[in-house]
Amino acid sequence: MLPEPMLTSPTLRTWLPPGWAGEPKWDGFRALLSLDGKVVQLSSRHGTDMTAAFPEITGGAAAQLADATLLDGELVIRDPGQLASESLHHRVRHRGADAVRAARQMPTHFVAFDVLRTTGTVTTGWSYQRRRAALESLFTARRLRAPFTLCPSATDPDQVAQWLTRRQNGIEGVVYKRLTDPYRPGVRGWLEHKPYETTQAVVGAVTGTLAAPRTLLLGRPGSDGHLHCVGRTVTLSMAVGALLGPLLAPVGTQHQWTGEACATGRGSGEITELVLVEPELVVEVAVDTARDASGRWRHPARFHRVRAELRPMHVPEFGEPDY
Repeated sequence: MLPEPMLTSPTLRTWLPPGWAGEPKWDGFRALLSLDGKVVQLSSRHGTDMTAAFPEITGGAAAQLADATLLDGELVIRDPGQLASESLHHRVRHRGADAVRAARQMPTHFVAFDVLRTTGTVTTGWSYQRRRAALESLFTARRLRAPFTLCPSATDPDQVAQWLTRRQNGIEGVVYKRLTDPYRPGVRGWLEHKPYETTQAVVGAVTGTLAAPRTLLLGRPGSDGHLHCVGRTVTLSMAVGALLGPLLAPVGTQHQWTGEACATGRGSGEITELVLVEPELVVEVAVDTARDASGRWRHPARFHRVRAELRPMHVPEFGEPDY
């Protein structure tokens, strides 16, 4: 049984505090990787066994790591110029020959950012600074190569600020880690900052009821004249739902999304109890910088306000950047 990973708490802080280190926050799957008695185990943040789904990672661990090693890191799939996090959802379902085939088509990398055990020595009680030095020494001594990548770490505020401005290469934000802190499994002892942008979209459907919507399904017009689903909101408060209800009109004879599934966001699956509305209301929302391969927002947006002065033609075109 592998330990729980140390976790993060969100922060609005955009600068690196003194006495802390910053690391990029990757757009991938958090994972713990263990080699113990020549047995490799790859576990998700929630303890799900992913060993059989990623043979290139487990094979790399067996070939390159020393026995009794435990790493914390992120699984990522690289596309030209960015990371393809949605491909990980397909990869994690494969087993056996299908997993081997998927590994050739969509190879995964393990970005290591912490070491919890090295050649049998448990390091969770060590400071971050000491664990980081041990991790760098492990990469040097073992001459680790693909599928392993050493996560960058910096105490230079300018370097950390640069990571916050990278929008298209799989960096979702930054994680701040106190140099003197031990690794505390299951504790939210690190801080995570994701940059958000405010932008506009058209309400095309809701979940819940028209009078009291629970979430908004948002769209943007494309160059083809079609309203493309771009994302959804987090669950609305009752007060916001009551505000929006009177502004939403039931759909008339036809809607562009009739018969379509508009499931967006990581793990959202198919959205049920979808109520289509006339795509007339423009709202302003806050979104982070993560996008899937089609240009949809990967994470739910936060409702900000109604933009009654705008028409659907005024919102950014589908596929255009929000910054």
